[in-house]
Amino acid sequence: MTEKSGKMTKLPNLRIIIVGCGKVGKTLVEQLSEEGHDITVIDKSVSKIEMITDSYDVMGLVGSGVDMSVLREAGVETADVLIAVTGSDEINLLCCTIAGKEGRDLAAIACVRNPEYSLELSYLREKLGLALVINPDLEAAREIARMISRPQALRINSFAKGNVELIQFAVPQGSVLNGRSLMTMNELIKDPFLLCAIERNGEVIIPSGRDELETDDVVTMMAPTRDVHKIFSSIGMKASALRSCMIIGGGKTSYYLAKQLLDQRMEVRIVETNKERADELGRLLPEAIVIHGNGSDESLLKEEGIYTVESFVAVTGIDEENILMSLYARNIPGLKTVTKINRITFNDVIEDLDLGSVVYPKHICAEEITAYVRARRNSIGSNVETLYHLFENRAEAVEFRIKGPNRVTGIPLISLPKKSGLLIACINRGGKIIIPRGQDTIEPGDSVIVVTTHTGFGDIEDILR
Repeated sequence: MTEKSGKMTKLPNLRIIIVGCGKVGKTLVEQLSEEGHDITVIDKSVSKIEMITDSYDVMGLVGSGVDMSVLREAGVETADVLIAVTGSDEINLLCCTIAGKEGRDLAAIACVRNPEYSLELSYLREKLGLALVINPDLEAAREIARMISRPQALRINSFAKGNVELIQFAVPQGSVLNGRSLMTMNELIKDPFLLCAIERNGEVIIPSGRDELETDDVVTMMAPTRDVHKIFSSIGMKASALRSCMIIGGGKTSYYLAKQLLDQRMEVRIVETNKERADELGRLLPEAIVIHGNGSDESLLKEEGIYTVESFVAVTGIDEENILMSLYARNIPGLKTVTKINRITFNDVIEDLDLGSVVYPKHICAEEITAYVRARRNSIGSNVETLYHLFENRAEAVEFRIKGPNRVTGIPLISLPKKSGLLIACINRGGKIIIPRGQDTIEPGDSVIVVTTHTGFGDIEDILR
């Protein structure tokens, strides 16, 4: 397809090498293969390579990502991107360093989880010449912390360097929103906002002003970060800041999360089954209450105060335990619950369980890498700055940086021949946040956030018919 046709901009496929077929690697293969890239996957496990190559149209090599002969067989000399997401930080960094010396114009991306390394991510990126360094556990902890800061929200995504938030929440029974059309929402909410999408009975709707909200709708709203609390108050969903949290599981995500919550002066209790790890967390986080015990023990949870804390986060390494504990916690009135899902892929089943907020670290990591790949794929008119998949990949929120004049700039939004199934949700102009109306225009230098049921947008001109 060509630009003149007004359809999706035809961008070049990239040659991508993915080292590691774990949870993040498999998610990356799924997302990037759908976007048409030429992908080669490397892993030491024969069974993992066979599973990936049987399921997706990719090449697979059994071997080590730090073996130069394997990298050369994978085509590292001519590859555009190498992504190292094995379970070892050291292997990921070494793989990227070796590949960077061999590739001609290679962008190397490393997954790094160790808290000791996380303090030096910028240094590692600069000194090793990496395009991107990502810590899935740290990013998951940041997302959970945002959810706790907005207890009304099911999910929060941040754009425009944290100045704008895309928030999902369910319309409660008896809410002032029930039966209200979007065109009359300004009667309730005086601050700038935009309702971008509605999920109802499994269907995702990009709404018009005539659409009305119903009980249990999952609504996606865009608003400046500073105004979100006032907006929730306007619709009768005011909630005071939470002051306490119980975290089940003492892994890396738990450590990062507890550190952030303690910095916000919250009371933090951590329940960890391994005594050695519990003792270590007690030393690392002296302000937290660390309990050695089994978080799936109902009597222990009661004894340690689950009925008195205001938020509950299940982040063990076992999805089934996280789900079970969150289902138990959901029976406690007013308790904010967050569940981490690492492995389980039965998304429809999980959605029907009413777990509250759910976090998928593998998706967080994959979305950031996919955004980078889309930006590298198109370096002419606009760059993809940020990307989030919504409603189990049935919609996307994409932030574009507008480099210069193009077919969407300088034209009132109402006059742009836009595709159906999308909204221009926000314009960031030099730090000024604009929730756009019909007469607003997109200008060079802006960053623009688009919410759409289309997938694969790599350029701002893809919004045009």
